[in-house]
Amino acid sequence: RGRFKKGRRAGDPRAGFRRDAGEPGPAVPQGLIRAARKSGQLNLAGRDLSEVPANVWRINLDIPEEAHQNLSFGAADRWWEQTDLTKLILASNKLQCLSEDVRLLPALTVLDVHDNQLTSIPSAIGFLENLQKLNVSHNKLKNIPEELTQLRHLKSLLLQHNELSHLPDGFGQLISLEELDLSNNQLATIPSSFASLTSLVRLNLAHNQLRNLPAEISAMKSLKQLDCTKNQLETIPSELASMASLEQLYLRKNKLQYLPEFPSCKLLKELHVGENQIEVLSAEHLKHLNSLCVLELRDNKLKSLPDEITLLQGLERLDLTNNDISSLPCALGNLPQLKLLALEGNPLRTIRRDMLQVSTLRNQIHPNEASPVTAMTLPSESRINIHAITTLKVLEYSEKQAAVIPDEIFNAVGSNSITTVNFSKNQLNEIPKRIVELKESVCDVNLGFNKLSSISLESCVLHKLTHLDIRNNFLTSLPEEMEALIRLQIINLCFNRFKILPNVLYRIPTLETILLSNNQVGSIDPLQIRKMDKLGTLDLKNNDLLQVPPELGNCVNLRTLLLEGNPFRTPRAAILAKGTAAVLEYLRSRIPT
Repeated sequence: RGRFKKGRRAGDPRAGFRRDAGEPGPAVPQGLIRAARKSGQLNLAGRDLSEVPANVWRINLDIPEEAHQNLSFGAADRWWEQTDLTKLILASNKLQCLSEDVRLLPALTVLDVHDNQLTSIPSAIGFLENLQKLNVSHNKLKNIPEELTQLRHLKSLLLQHNELSHLPDGFGQLISLEELDLSNNQLATIPSSFASLTSLVRLNLAHNQLRNLPAEISAMKSLKQLDCTKNQLETIPSELASMASLEQLYLRKNKLQYLPEFPSCKLLKELHVGENQIEVLSAEHLKHLNSLCVLELRDNKLKSLPDEITLLQGLERLDLTNNDISSLPCALGNLPQLKLLALEGNPLRTIRRDMLQVSTLRNQIHPNEASPVTAMTLPSESRINIHAITTLKVLEYSEKQAAVIPDEIFNAVGSNSITTVNFSKNQLNEIPKRIVELKESVCDVNLGFNKLSSISLESCVLHKLTHLDIRNNFLTSLPEEMEALIRLQIINLCFNRFKILPNVLYRIPTLETILLSNNQVGSIDPLQIRKMDKLGTLDLKNNDLLQVPPELGNCVNLRTLLLEGNPFRTPRAAILAKGTAAVLEYLRSRIPT
């Protein structure tokens, strides 16, 4: 393993293992290597490495440095009892190749080299017979070595965002594979050996150049999720219809002219076929889809819906945006679970009033979408949408560039109870005072994309408010009186001028989501945030945070914490990229003890 040197005492038991004086020292801190020998895990992500130091590959072969300095080992220093390396993370570096020495780590179960500049994978990868998860995504791979197909225990293989144009024929030998992501490559064909991947649960082929899918794909008896978005598919093999485990199927942005029938797909919950060229939806397409919750058909060429749409009794979302539908079947009102019906961009002439159930067509505005989306805008000759007021309970006057909301809009409400107000995309300098007239019923208010510089006290009496969207205004503060909004769950304050997280928000215990990106926030109070036990999402992207308080790590209720685009140095980008749980764990480790 080493080289003897002249003049060394023959009785020195370590003589064969000393490093020559001329050999370069390790580029990886010895402390990390020492810890990895004990834990079996080594994380070298985000260290600007252009090559992997030799002592990393040889971590389980070489006698460690500390053995040279100290011959009286305590229990903690018994290097001969070291743990074999099982997890190696080299993500977000500048690696252009991996050494064949990777074969020296046969115990590896996880190897993560995503976000580098790799153009190939060494054939020695085939020696890692215990490997279960391999992430080589976001590199420059042009091909995959045949040896990779020998990894019989591999469960997760992530190859997305590379330059792959073909796959080895032996791919089907990866019999344990459960997750395979090949999205964003240049694949024109899929090997027929895919039929042998009978353990596969998730397969992502999106953003490639596939013209067809092999019929053999139907042999994947465990497949639950298949994503073929943005390819060049003109047909789908009829065999696909026999995939009994399939739950989610994405065929968006292809060249399909008709939908396949799915007689065996009894578990299919989501079918996404938007942005194709589908002209007809028939009863045959629908009658077997008993479990379907989401049917997305936007941007096709449908002229009508069959009455048999009512067979989809579990349907929750039906997106028919931008088709050629001029009338709807009356029976559409008989779908008990339907929450979202999107019909914008269709030449609808008549819609029967008895079809419009409030539960069906309530305006669904998602707080993270770029612009307000109305689930359904009914045709109306006047500028006041009476249908929306009476049936949908929506008061809408948006995208009018108006400096004030005309009285006739409020007058039209009459005795109707309004749940949703949308005054977005105008030129409002203040919140309309007459909004207080809606306080007994309104729960969703959108005032985004206006010119508001302050929030009037009128809005603080809307005690049933659950959603408030005031993004893209000129706000610098919120009134303390807002703590009266005792049901507020979601507030969107993105693209304003806040310098701190407004103090009043800490006193609204019902808040679940605070969106505060693209402001000038320089400080947050982690102790107050920790008391907000319902808060699950906190978006602070693109602000002026110079540091992230470590105590924020104790806010374990946060499921989504977004901090990118701030000037702080730590946590580093590589930690942020791992997601909220990793960021919170890192912050906790920095809390002074």
